[in-house]
Amino acid sequence: MNSSSRDTQSPAASGSPVIALTDDTFEAEVLQSTLPVFVDFWAPWCGPCRMVAPMVEELAREYAGRIKFTKLDTDKNPGVSSALGIQSIPTLVLFQGNQALDYRIGAVPKDDLRRMFDAALAKGAAAATDDQA
Repeated sequence: MNSSSRDTQSPAASGSPVIALTDDTFEAEVLQSTLPVFVDFWAPWCGPCRMVAPMVEELAREYAGRIKFTKLDTDKNPGVSSALGIQSIPTLVLFQGNQALDYRIGAVPKDDLRRMFDAALAKGAAAATDDQA
């Protein structure tokens, strides 16, 4: 395999904890998920996207079972990104059901994403506690 085909390989194909989405799988994997879902909107040619990818992999392992981590190649799957108005990449969005809870645009520090995840998980835990009361 040459290096150019390796660069565009699906993250999930390499044993990654990050699920590769398509326009066809977005609804089932993201909007119908019972867990919060992090979506990394990216493209293989995007330098900042490549900088973010290893950090997303690490966070996927750290938050396994609490947040589902996914990636959507905007070049190969323009439907979802167009429908959501994604104009810059990387765009990093945390969804719960069909609602975007929070997002970041560009290469951001890992701690910034952790704060985003922890706030959403805390909010979800508080909502679950309220539901039980």
